[in-house]
Amino acid sequence: MDYNIRKVTIQDYDDIYELWNSTEQSRRALNPVDDSREGIDRYLKRNPNTCFAAEKDERIIGVILTGHDGRRAIVHHMCVHPDFRRKGIAGRLVATAEEALQKEGIQKIFGLVFKDNDTANDFWEQQGYSLRTNLNYRNKSLNTEIPIGE
Repeated sequence: MDYNIRKVTIQDYDDIYELWNSTEQSRRALNPVDDSREGIDRYLKRNPNTCFAAEKDERIIGVILTGHDGRRAIVHHMCVHPDFRRKGIAGRLVATAEEALQKEGIQKIFGLVFKDNDTANDFWEQQGYSLRTNLNYRNKSLNTEIPIGE
């Protein structure tokens, strides 16, 4: 399949937001503040070289948003449109993001996946991301508009 990978810009926001809403799993990971146009603009300004889109015929069919704190990175969002899955796009997006993060001196990456998302958990396992069972993920919202989560 013919597609290209390129850096994400804020001009991609509407297309990316539409992509995120193409699947229930991605939709449920969104919050109204951080995933708003302003939130993503802030994120991209902080992480201009580590967020990528897969594009076919000028349509965004996949996206990965990764960022770091100078020490370790996190995959904040990764999504491929359902019509384009099982074609290697997700793996290529991950490899591209990992390479970009390594260029910035990052040696470790983590990501959060819903426990009940078997497809995503299997994918990340295949990419070499191990499951940490010795940690508890703790969350505190500093904004009442952001859901606390389960």
